[in-house]
Amino acid sequence: MNDNEAGRRGGAMQPPAAPAISWSDCLADPRHLAEGIAANPVLRNLDRMWNANPLRDVIPVDWAEVAWALRTVGLRRAQYPGRAFTAALALQADLMRAAAETWTGAMRRLWLGPEAEAPPAGSDKRFAAAAWQANPAYRMLRDAYLLASDWLVNEAEAEDLDPRMKQRLVFHLRQFTDAMSPALLFASNPAAIQRAIETGGASLVDGTRNLMEDLAAGRLSMVDETAFAPGRNLALTPGKVVLRNALCELIQYAPTTPQVHAVPLLILPPWINKYYILDLQPKNSLVRHLVAQGFTVFVVSWKNPDESMEELGFEDYMRLGVLETSDAVREIAGSKTLNVMGYCIGGTLLAMVLAVLAARGDARFGSATFMVSLQDFSRVGDTAVFMGEPEVELIEQQMMARGYLDAREMSNMFNLLRANDLIWSNVVNNYLLGQRPAAFDLLYWNADGTRMTRAAHSWYLRNTYVENRLVRPGDVVLDGTPVDLGRIRIPIYAVGAERDHIVPWDAAWRITQLAGGDVRYILANSGHIAGIINPPGGKGYWFTGPPAPDPATWRKAAQRNDGSWWTDWVAWLAERSGTKAKPPALGSRRHKPLEDAPGRYVLEK
Repeated sequence: MNDNEAGRRGGAMQPPAAPAISWSDCLADPRHLAEGIAANPVLRNLDRMWNANPLRDVIPVDWAEVAWALRTVGLRRAQYPGRAFTAALALQADLMRAAAETWTGAMRRLWLGPEAEAPPAGSDKRFAAAAWQANPAYRMLRDAYLLASDWLVNEAEAEDLDPRMKQRLVFHLRQFTDAMSPALLFASNPAAIQRAIETGGASLVDGTRNLMEDLAAGRLSMVDETAFAPGRNLALTPGKVVLRNALCELIQYAPTTPQVHAVPLLILPPWINKYYILDLQPKNSLVRHLVAQGFTVFVVSWKNPDESMEELGFEDYMRLGVLETSDAVREIAGSKTLNVMGYCIGGTLLAMVLAVLAARGDARFGSATFMVSLQDFSRVGDTAVFMGEPEVELIEQQMMARGYLDAREMSNMFNLLRANDLIWSNVVNNYLLGQRPAAFDLLYWNADGTRMTRAAHSWYLRNTYVENRLVRPGDVVLDGTPVDLGRIRIPIYAVGAERDHIVPWDAAWRITQLAGGDVRYILANSGHIAGIINPPGGKGYWFTGPPAPDPATWRKAAQRNDGSWWTDWVAWLAERSGTKAKPPALGSRRHKPLEDAPGRYVLEK
């Protein structure tokens, strides 16, 4: 029968049906998720509605992934109805108990009068308003939400899944539970209602205006961006740009002591952010502190790449960002050697360069410091959710279209790692309370992101997060030289942060096992930024301990030290920086000063 006969008998021939996408396919590979949504009319319409919603640019939650996570839990529960029924009964019992405690407390206060009642231990900042504790209706709503959220996440954690898949599942369920907080609705947020009453409704008008402005800008405002600027009230330590190439500027800072250590220090900050996190304000500037202790400090300031730089590769970062700058430092300071510090991804680059130089017999670096840096990417926390093979393929597609990875993509990822602090708290402040974002230097720096060059970033993601090749000697080759971290035998000072959500402290500790020399590892309190920007005189503390075979053993034996770890590092660094002498001039005949710090690259948007 030909096509015409088929048409006469029953209409045009239909194409063969596409194979159905099962939930297990979506579970195994996120690329199947879009196909699964397209095959389901309800999910397809919801996805279209969200993609047409301008809020998707303001709130970067991936609702397709959230839908996948909820569907996965639901289908898994359906396979084991007995277990699901038992878990539902347990939740019901917890809800009834919480309601009974709430109303019993309310009746007690009614008959016996108000009493001082402390908020629960580890209380959630989202429910800091007094009404969440004192008003029985709000308290019951809060407790029901928290119990249901914990129940949903615990159900996912109980699943027998591949660890990586379970991590992805739990992460997106937490994104869902965070987004469902009653504090995010005006009608169930007592602080928002109270402010509306106090302002005569003006806060609602202001909140609507803030929302409209953010929708027009296509991003969530987190800080007053008019309050700061590098060179005006940030990055104020005096210095000169003494080198500029296609990828970076080199800043030399002016001495403030009559004598300085003979061996200079070169700092390699991350290129996913701008360098002035190390030179925010005079009171918390690591750069200024080091200069005041008699060190000659140089800092690399990375250029904010555009599409013309898409072919710059990781070897260019080594050649232009480390080798060329360190040659300039030695020439200006008149020193055969220098010390070097790498922060975050700057430390990852530094580890590779040190291994390459060790293989070549180049001994220019006398010591190295790694601050919250990864070399072993087997434990990267929730960042792993964004760094699987399918996710990296998507990133590469975006970079192929633009020539770079937009700074907003990186910012969204890091913000989702701390969604309550960096996203939802601003939704409440800006839209429900109608307040302008605060003027906070750290948040300004966080919002002042940079783009990633296509070639270098693709190489970095695949060789680290996807394949974790640095831990295998010789598996990575840079500029024709195999990278073996065990060849690094210079003294090392390494810093981890105990609440770091980007570089888990036990991952930062791994340098003690991978490098071939002596490593002094210390653990700072707080997180990825606050753990490092911890000047003397604050309330910080840090831990140090003897060498150990694993991070758990090290942590058990570690001793707490009150104060800032900066003093310990400065003493360690001073021992490896030579005697003191007259400071070198700013720049040299070969490397003439080009302009004042902070230079021009840091100002590029």
